[in-house]
Amino acid sequence: RPRARVHGVGGIMKEESSERESSTNADSKSDISKGSFWLTRIVFTRSLGFIYFVAFLVALQQNKELLGRDGLLPVPLYLSRLRQHFQVPGSASTTSDAFNAAPTLLWWVVEENLDVALDVIATAGLGLSAVLVILGAGNALIFATLWVLYHSLVNVGQRWYSFGWESQLLETGFLAIFMCPLLSLRQFPTHSPTPWAVIWGYRWLIFRIMLGAGLIKIRGDQCWRDLTCMNYHYETQPVPNPLSYYLHQTPEAVHKLETLGNHFIELIVPFFLFLPRPFRLACGLLQILFQVTLIVSGNLSFLNWLTILPSIFCLDDRFLAPLFPR
Repeated sequence: RPRARVHGVGGIMKEESSERESSTNADSKSDISKGSFWLTRIVFTRSLGFIYFVAFLVALQQNKELLGRDGLLPVPLYLSRLRQHFQVPGSASTTSDAFNAAPTLLWWVVEENLDVALDVIATAGLGLSAVLVILGAGNALIFATLWVLYHSLVNVGQRWYSFGWESQLLETGFLAIFMCPLLSLRQFPTHSPTPWAVIWGYRWLIFRIMLGAGLIKIRGDQCWRDLTCMNYHYETQPVPNPLSYYLHQTPEAVHKLETLGNHFIELIVPFFLFLPRPFRLACGLLQILFQVTLIVSGNLSFLNWLTILPSIFCLDDRFLAPLFPR
């Protein structure tokens, strides 16, 4: 029989430490097997931080030319017209109705400082979003500040901010306020797992986006019903990219399969969210793959990148664990 070796108190402590570590690892594996979303939150936080960074970088590069004092659609003129529309007779103050029509921090900025204020908002957004990307963690305070800053731009952006991705980013960012602790910037904050209300909020968001997109196509144009829309899509989309030309040259049979695939992804796959875990995983992966396909075949700003985000919450820690070092 092998002889037991005793290494004194140090050996006993080392053995107990090893047992505790094994127990901790076992608990972690147990938590992951139950469907936790700690790793999911890290991936989502970095992804949302990246989208916010791009959005505020765009704002920093062009907002003075579009919305500044000498811009194409000056913010001072827009706010002045709102004041006049909601002005109370005999009063020189801005009414709450005017603020409610366009809630923005720029109401409190004098016209001479507007261009500086636009740069300050964009720069602050860049800095905070960079924190999310670098740390892979955020808190409610950071997410709320980012939401207020971007909301302040969207509400005075007029036609420059009237596309779908601005409102979608605001909805995505608003839910993120409730995803993290109030102040902690730890990736694994104590007693603060990802709330189930937020998880299902994002799943409901991707369900609405995709099902709505599918229904609009089916009801909006005959070409989606007779499977001919993809015959023209690549040459008529807003901003084709170099790959679009080659995709347009594929045979008509391929285009019909593409249209059928679009209907499957947008009208059938969203219902996988309400089925057991394997279907939810399939839903998340198919939606992400679909958005990547749209990214490489066209150019809709950060819309498709943004639409990937809610699908991330279809993937739990057990699925994402192989992507993280132990």
